[in-house]
Parts: sequence; structure tokens; C-alpha cells
Amino acid sequence: MILSPERLTGLLESYPPEKQHTLAVFQDIQKLCGYLPKEHIVEASRYLGVPLAQAYAMATFYHAFSLTPRGRYVIKVCDGTACHLRGSRVVLETLRRLLQVDLGGTDPEGLFTVEGVACLGACALAPVMQIGDEYFGHLDEGKVAAIIADFRQRDAAERAAGVEVDENDNNYMIGSEITSTNETATVAGKFISDLITGVFS
Repeated sequence: MILSPERLTGLLESYPPEKQHTLAVFQDIQKLCGYLPKEHIVEASRYLGVPLAQAYAMATFYHAFSLTPRGRYVIKVCDGTACHLRGSRVVLETLRRLLQVDLGGTDPEGLFTVEGVACLGACALAPVMQIGDEYFGHLDEGKVAAIIADFRQRDAAERAAGVEVDENDNNYMIGSEITSTNETATVAGKFISDLITGVFS
């Protein structure tokens, strides 16, 4: 989804035009769009006074941000040492077969995006994957299939009940954890903006 010029302007103007708000602005854009459309990065860069190269550096630095549309549910499959040894490849192969999607891609329905992560910090549950705020451990082919079926049923039930479905209801994590509140994101954004400015200046 691309924001209308009016909606994007309203979002941008909810922040002072300062580079320290770049991270918070990007979080808001991705929450609304499901990804960071390139034209929105350009407009945010202009408004915040951030050189475009620095804005793109920030957008591509975090795995939580995406420059391409993602599904409603982002599946993060751990491929850390414990998970790798205990069968993360089976988890990925099962997802590939069930969803007809390769790692980093989104299924034809636009419901699931599959991503690999270095570690989810839940080694005792290996192999493990995360969908939104939920962790699923000790996975095998059958468990993965059941989990996917459950999420499809949840989605279908919400739509059938007329519940407004947020197509971009993803769980975005940056670093260990950064909440979506403007205050926290602004503090983190200032730190990262300063860091990136130092690297690219």
C-alpha cells in the first residue's frame, strides 16, 4: 500500500523536521504500508533534512525494515547453531512447500512472508520460529503444517466475522527490542542517525 500524498504529509508533519526522528518515521511508514516504499523514503529524507544515502543506509541496515511488500504474518525462522543442528532446514523446506515461497519471499496470497534470522534467543526450543509475538518450538514438519493451517483459519475467521484486518499487522523488532512509541524510537533514531552520519559523512 502506498500512502496518499496528504496522509504521508500528515505523518511526516507529526514529527519535527529533524534527522533524529528518521527511525520513528520509518517505523510509522512501515506500520501503515507493510514496507518502506522508495518514494516515501525520498519524501521523508527531504522533510527530515537527511541525505538520501543516509536514509537508505538506515532503511537497509535493519532487517526489520523491508523495501518490498511483506505478508500480514512475517515468519522468522531461527537458523542459529542449536536450531540448525536440530532441524531448521526441515522447517524451511516445509514452509517452502506449504507456502510456495523461497526464503525472503511472500506467498501468492500475500498472507505469509518467510525470513531467516541468525538467532531468536530461544535455543531451548530449537528448532524455533516466530510469528508476530508468538514463538513456536520443537518444530517438525507436522507442527509447522498445523501452525500454518491455524494462522490461515484465524485470518479467514476474522475476515468472515467482518473484523477489520490490518494487512500490515507485523511485529517489527529492531535490535533486541524497540517499541513503537515515538519517544523510544526518537531516542534510538537519534543514536542511529548520529552513527550513520559518522559512517557516511
